[in-house]
Amino acid sequence: MCICFILGIIIQEYLALRNWTSYFLVLILAITMFSYLSTSLFWVAQRKYLLALLFGVMGIWLHTLHSEIPALPELSPKEEMVFKLNKKLNSNEKNRRYEIAVNTGEAEVSSILSVPRGLPELDYKHLYRADIYISRVQPPKNDYQFDYSKYLSRNRIYHQSYLPGKLESAEVTNLTVADRIRQKRLEVLQRIDSVSISPKSREFMKGIILADRTEMDRETVADFTKTGLVHILAISGSHIVVIYGLFFWLLIRIFPLRHRRTAIICSLILIWVFAVFIGYGNSVVRSCIMITVYFIYIILQRKPDLLHAMAFAALIILISDSNQLFDVGFQLSFMAVFGIYWLNQPILKHLPPANSFVKKMLFNTFSISMAAQISTLPAVIYYFHQFSLISIAANLVIIPLSQIIIIFSLMMTLTIGSSWYPQALLLFYDHFIRIVLYTIHWFSGFDRFMYSNIPMTLAETAILCTVIYYLRFLILQFTIRNLLPLLALITLYFGLYHGLNIYHEQKNEVLIHHHFRKKYFSVKKGNKVEFWLNADADQANVKKYIIDPYLTSRRASAYQIKTLPHKATSVQYNGITYPLKD
Repeated sequence: MCICFILGIIIQEYLALRNWTSYFLVLILAITMFSYLSTSLFWVAQRKYLLALLFGVMGIWLHTLHSEIPALPELSPKEEMVFKLNKKLNSNEKNRRYEIAVNTGEAEVSSILSVPRGLPELDYKHLYRADIYISRVQPPKNDYQFDYSKYLSRNRIYHQSYLPGKLESAEVTNLTVADRIRQKRLEVLQRIDSVSISPKSREFMKGIILADRTEMDRETVADFTKTGLVHILAISGSHIVVIYGLFFWLLIRIFPLRHRRTAIICSLILIWVFAVFIGYGNSVVRSCIMITVYFIYIILQRKPDLLHAMAFAALIILISDSNQLFDVGFQLSFMAVFGIYWLNQPILKHLPPANSFVKKMLFNTFSISMAAQISTLPAVIYYFHQFSLISIAANLVIIPLSQIIIIFSLMMTLTIGSSWYPQALLLFYDHFIRIVLYTIHWFSGFDRFMYSNIPMTLAETAILCTVIYYLRFLILQFTIRNLLPLLALITLYFGLYHGLNIYHEQKNEVLIHHHFRKKYFSVKKGNKVEFWLNADADQANVKKYIIDPYLTSRRASAYQIKTLPHKATSVQYNGITYPLKD
């Protein structure tokens, strides 16, 4: 049912069926209900097929509803607006970024707002009024660029805005329950900012417990990305399991042994309270739903079935918002859990017997880490076009410490939030986290193990996912019969890989690249590209947002930068003038 529901969402996403889905859903629902009421052997045999079709059509219908663009009011480029804070987003060196709700008089519009760092931080207990520049988010003009407008529209956001200065505020007297919780979280974050530990330790604590990475410096984020340890920062299944385990360990010592179910239920309630407090982000909600469904099996005295628990959790999430299917975090989290289910035990069988607790912990850490990394590898390369071999070693070192890190950080957050904490313990935490961050930074220095700009299409990703599926059988038993499907798939993959390389190598292209208000010129000949940039261009920024994505999409292996005269407004190439200014 879950697979059919997902197929329905995908069909609607790419075919955009609109007119007949509601009628067809009612028809299939009626036929399905009739098959369950009928005693005819024919209809009994058709029940499973009708049920599958029903969930497929339901996926089409729900994604139609979730993809509808509301009527958006016409807004002038600059006008005085009244708005409130919805969510704090990642900041940069110049601006803080927020998700806000703007009251236009006709309707409430969500927007991404950039605010200069010189202005006070926004909070949830004030309404704000200011002159802001606001505009619709435009899709990219080049096909290889990330479609930020599509990403925002999946979150019901269609505008972006900028506040140049002069901000007025008024305190709200009747805060909603949700805003009170958000404000309390913001106050805890501000208390963490006030403690006397290193900025990196503060930002790490805020990220690993309160899901706030908005002020984390680029170097730290880059270190975690290069070492494949971003999942340590993102509140995910591993965090929720550790926190659930901590709650259960405490409650099982409070309740008598015969009330074990009560301890489970109370622990589940507490992780949901934790999820609500830290902002119930997508990854947190996914993790809480999955662990809740899993332990419902335990409470009902049924044998836990991870696949059905995953499918049920996915259905709950996608029925509430079908756009979650296209969220990278959603895909990676479910792929990682399935990979652990599919590959963990086969990998463990090839490791030596664990005759001590230390060996058991190390071997399980290795097998789980390997299973998760192998299963998510195709999606990681497809979305991020990079992979680091050093991530395997980094995970083996850091993952065993992750439980200690999470529990220690949670304890320090609770003590700081309550305004009572021993200074000696705070300093010890600071030194401990500094050692952890230094170790991660040391691992990130092995650049020779980092592979970037790896081209990957959706077809290549599908083939690699199929390879991973068949890999289980080869690990369990190395036979020719289990080896042949893998060899066939690998041959197909490399055939497609080299075929696409040859196809793109034969295509030459002259292109103007758009990035915000800037334009850049390039000439592609074979698998080499020349980029023509102004002398004052920010080459690091251009490389990140233009050069690297373009090389990956065109499967080019080399590039050269040519410098244009200062503030050049056009480029002459082969007798044709290409304007670089609107």
